[in-house]
Amino acid sequence: MSRMVNCVKLGKEAEGLERLTYPGELGKRIFENISKEAWAGWVKHQTMLLNEYRLSPIDPEHRKFLEKEMDKFLFSDEEPAKPDDYKPQ
Repeated sequence: MSRMVNCVKLGKEAEGLERLTYPGELGKRIFENISKEAWAGWVKHQTMLLNEYRLSPIDPEHRKFLEKEMDKFLFSDEEPAKPDDYKPQ
Protein backbone atom coordinates (compact mmCIF):
# COMPACT_ATOMS: atom_id res chain seq x y z
CA MET A 1 0.00 0.00 0.00
CA SER A 2 1.20 3.48 -0.85
CA ARG A 3 2.12 5.98 1.81
CA MET A 4 -0.42 8.81 1.91
CA VAL A 5 0.28 12.40 2.95
CA ASN A 6 -1.85 15.48 3.40
CA CYS A 7 -0.18 17.43 0.57
CA VAL A 8 0.12 21.10 1.46
CA LYS A 9 0.74 22.05 -2.19
CA LEU A 10 -2.38 20.35 -3.54
CA GLY A 11 -4.48 20.80 -0.42
CA LYS A 12 -5.61 17.17 -0.37
CA GLU A 13 -4.60 13.69 0.71
CA ALA A 14 -2.45 12.10 -1.99
CA GLU A 15 0.20 9.45 -2.54
CA GLY A 16 3.43 10.41 -0.78
CA LEU A 17 6.99 10.17 -1.94
CA GLU A 18 8.70 6.80 -1.54
CA ARG A 19 11.96 8.24 -0.19
CA LEU A 20 13.62 11.51 0.76
CA THR A 21 14.24 13.51 -2.41
CA TYR A 22 16.24 16.35 -0.86
CA PRO A 23 18.70 16.47 2.05
CA GLY A 24 18.33 18.12 5.44
CA GLU A 25 15.37 19.62 7.21
CA LEU A 26 13.79 20.84 3.97
CA GLY A 27 13.98 17.29 2.63
CA LYS A 28 12.22 15.93 5.71
CA ARG A 29 9.54 18.61 5.40
CA ILE A 30 9.03 17.70 1.74
CA PHE A 31 8.84 13.97 2.51
CA GLU A 32 6.23 14.50 5.22
CA ASN A 33 4.06 17.11 3.46
CA ILE A 34 4.41 16.85 -0.33
CA SER A 35 2.83 14.30 -2.67
CA LYS A 36 4.39 12.59 -5.67
CA GLU A 37 2.17 14.69 -7.92
CA ALA A 38 3.28 17.99 -6.36
CA TRP A 39 6.94 16.89 -6.43
CA ALA A 40 6.61 16.08 -10.15
CA GLY A 41 5.27 19.63 -10.66
CA TRP A 42 8.35 21.02 -8.90
CA VAL A 43 10.72 18.90 -11.00
CA LYS A 44 9.08 20.25 -14.17
CA HIS A 45 9.31 23.84 -12.90
CA GLN A 46 12.92 23.33 -11.78
CA THR A 47 13.86 22.00 -15.22
CA MET A 48 12.39 25.14 -16.78
CA LEU A 49 14.37 27.33 -14.36
CA LEU A 50 17.61 25.44 -15.05
CA ASN A 51 17.16 25.77 -18.81
CA GLU A 52 15.81 29.31 -19.08
CA TYR A 53 18.17 30.87 -16.54
CA ARG A 54 21.11 28.67 -17.63
CA LEU A 55 21.69 27.51 -14.07
CA SER A 56 24.29 25.00 -12.98
CA PRO A 57 23.37 22.69 -10.09
CA ILE A 58 27.02 22.64 -8.99
CA ASP A 59 27.18 26.44 -8.54
CA PRO A 60 26.45 27.25 -4.85
CA GLU A 61 24.58 30.47 -5.71
CA HIS A 62 22.42 28.67 -8.26
CA ARG A 63 21.65 25.90 -5.75
CA LYS A 64 20.68 28.53 -3.17
CA PHE A 65 18.33 30.14 -5.73
CA LEU A 66 16.78 26.77 -6.63
CA GLU A 67 16.27 25.84 -2.96
CA LYS A 68 14.55 29.16 -2.30
CA GLU A 69 12.33 28.64 -5.35
CA MET A 70 11.57 25.04 -4.30
CA ASP A 71 10.42 26.23 -0.90
CA LYS A 72 8.29 28.93 -2.54
CA PHE A 73 6.80 26.53 -5.11
CA LEU A 74 5.93 23.79 -2.61
CA PHE A 75 5.05 25.64 0.61
CA SER A 76 4.12 29.24 -0.19
CA ASP A 77 1.39 31.16 -1.95
CA GLU A 78 4.12 33.44 -3.28
CA GLU A 79 4.56 33.22 -7.06
CA PRO A 80 7.68 31.23 -8.04
CA ALA A 81 10.23 32.73 -10.42
CA LYS A 82 9.51 32.66 -14.14
CA PRO A 83 11.51 34.12 -17.03
CA ASP A 84 10.32 37.53 -18.25
CA ASP A 85 9.12 36.08 -21.56
CA TYR A 86 7.41 33.04 -19.97
CA LYS A 87 4.16 32.02 -21.66
CA PRO A 88 2.09 29.27 -19.97
CA GLN A 89 1.31 26.29 -22.18
